[in-house]
Amino acid sequence: MTITRRKFVLASTVAGALGGFSLPVRSASAPVRVICPYAPGGGTDTITRVMANGLSEIRGQPHIVENRPGAAGTIAHQLVASSRPDGSTLLLGAIGPLAVAPHLMKISYDPLVDLAPITMGAVFPNVLVVSPALGIKTLKEFIELARTQKLSYGSTGIGSSSHLAGELLNSNAGVNILHVPYKGGSAALVDVIGGALTAFYATPSSSKPFIDSGKLVALATTGLTRSEILPDVPTIAESGFKDFSALNWYCFMAQGKTPSSILDKLNEDMVAVLKRPKVREELLNHGLTPQASSRAELHQFIESESTRWGKLIRERNIA
Repeated sequence: MTITRRKFVLASTVAGALGGFSLPVRSASAPVRVICPYAPGGGTDTITRVMANGLSEIRGQPHIVENRPGAAGTIAHQLVASSRPDGSTLLLGAIGPLAVAPHLMKISYDPLVDLAPITMGAVFPNVLVVSPALGIKTLKEFIELARTQKLSYGSTGIGSSSHLAGELLNSNAGVNILHVPYKGGSAALVDVIGGALTAFYATPSSSKPFIDSGKLVALATTGLTRSEILPDVPTIAESGFKDFSALNWYCFMAQGKTPSSILDKLNEDMVAVLKRPKVREELLNHGLTPQASSRAELHQFIESESTRWGKLIRERNIA
């Protein structure tokens, strides 16, 4: 077949046009987005920025934090689930959007299919606090009081770790302490101090100044081990409820179809950041305990958390 000049020019033009639809090759120095599912300020913003800064240093390319709050963190998780699977968009994952939201609301992503685990980032417990006017100092006394009086506990919202901790204690102790959801921890702390609310599952960092000043009494923390911020406060587990654990946790994720080679390198670099003494110190100062993991360990952890909290949500009719 003879190819005329006109056919050759036409073929070249079509090929060039089609070539315009190919995905651009990503530059190794192009900025990486690190999505935080909550507003600036607080522990989530802190760990996201600490990790972004560390990765920028290790990798020699800018890692830019973007705060995308909304819908209890699920908007940010959906954003990353729909992003390019090339490691250019990373996510600070959290217990709510990954292990709780799937059991409470309709979401448009599967946490362990549309998102890929990289490493755990940090964990921290809540601390159950009451007013000194209540006249008690131990969890045992609190439970005994709950059997004879109508008590209430506050949380930072339905499905939050503080809410789950309260319902887990209700279930394990066989009591029915009334749940009162708040939009933020500050208002709940004020109400406990003022007597409008019996108790609150607060973060150790936010409640410590009030505990130290005697305005609040710390009864117990919700982790398996004592809080580094409140080492003198016993855990619920050591106060009569063996294996009780209700932790807040943050991890790092990527788009679900991101190649293993990229995920492995991200894990290596993120673990290196978390092991830095200055990073550990900064996170601890914000009440966060650094905790790295392998990709497989994080995947298994998210699965187990989703299973056990889903069971509690069904049993306690949380909605």
